[in-house]
Amino acid sequence: MSAVSAGALPLDVARLRGDFPVLGQRINGQPLAYLDNGASSQRPRAVIDAERRYAEEMHANVHRGVHTLSQRATDAFEAARERVRRFLNARSSREIVFTRGTTEAINLVAQSFVRPRVGPGDEILITWLEHHANIVPWQMACEATGAVLTVAPIDRRGELDLDAFRSLLSPRTRLVAAAHVSNALGTVLPVAEIVTAAHAQGVPVLLDGAQAVPHFKVDVEALDCDFYAFSGHKLYGPDGIGVLYGRESLLAAMPPWQGGGDMILSVSFAGTTYNRLPFKFEAGTPHISGAIGLAAAIDYVDGVGLDRIAAWERELLQYATERLERIDGLKIIGTARHKASLVSFVVDGVHPHDLGTILDQAGIAIRTGHHCAMPVMEFFGVPATARASFALYNTRAEVDRLAAAVAAARAMFR
Repeated sequence: MSAVSAGALPLDVARLRGDFPVLGQRINGQPLAYLDNGASSQRPRAVIDAERRYAEEMHANVHRGVHTLSQRATDAFEAARERVRRFLNARSSREIVFTRGTTEAINLVAQSFVRPRVGPGDEILITWLEHHANIVPWQMACEATGAVLTVAPIDRRGELDLDAFRSLLSPRTRLVAAAHVSNALGTVLPVAEIVTAAHAQGVPVLLDGAQAVPHFKVDVEALDCDFYAFSGHKLYGPDGIGVLYGRESLLAAMPPWQGGGDMILSVSFAGTTYNRLPFKFEAGTPHISGAIGLAAAIDYVDGVGLDRIAAWERELLQYATERLERIDGLKIIGTARHKASLVSFVVDGVHPHDLGTILDQAGIAIRTGHHCAMPVMEFFGVPATARASFALYNTRAEVDRLAAAVAAARAMFR
């Protein structure tokens, strides 16, 4: 890894870009400007190499073999769990459950924690800013149990109405589930206040951290949340791997969600004894190379320095906002005072999908659509937005290219 010392400022972005092989290519004859990091960030060579080493030197199943390769794989897999624990500052590796991603982590909580504990008239409280993955599992749980899904409103800036959120907490609330950062707008939610208000009424809190962990430090002990979920592929790591942090006392009381190998201690036709934490939630062969790659990604971002990444991305966001606001007919959707590094916008007379296609011809990758946040689009009265989302390897020059291409598209359709 060629990441510079975390003590030096600012980031040597040109040097860091060399760590990401995919960024060196040309798209439609133009240098790639990858501005779709909110959907999935690119992987540094350190992550690619870690996964290759696993495949070449230790591929075997974990926890089950006495032979050398299995022991190597198990050691690397459990070292990855410990690496995640330190990254989140969880108290114990027993609180770190590997999943396929944020979506599966939320579904695990919905099925194993919520469904056995709620009934008709009980409530699950979310916000209007949620990704579909933090809406649909709760709807499914409510349909199965008779519970009610309650939604805290937002304002025209795309900020949570915290007073309304507090007023919706009630003796019937059984769980609060909220994004740490909105994937559609970039809003950083007031999660400390959310947790404090919920805990004052004895309500546990799940935070969707998929859009948070790549951009700033997350400390689950300081947040005092009960569950925290994130995905590897947004953190410069592999896809198909994610993490559920859960407070140990809660995980211990939860039944397994899926059954199969490795989540058991003993099985007979008369009954099964489940494994200890966290293994009782990890049925079947896990994504071993994914966990190892995730640990390498965490090493990478920690080596660069999350504080330095956050500072650079704030600068890019401010610069992009200023450049885009100068374009006639462009409107930014989501102007929260506290945002992570993405900007969503619409352009008069240009459908976002057309805009995305035109930008791709210029070698610029952005995301267009509803971003799996259709209620947000409905709130702002738009069918879709264009979203540029930034990472540690993006540059001001790429922002300039984005602004120029959007302005050209606007002129083309005028």
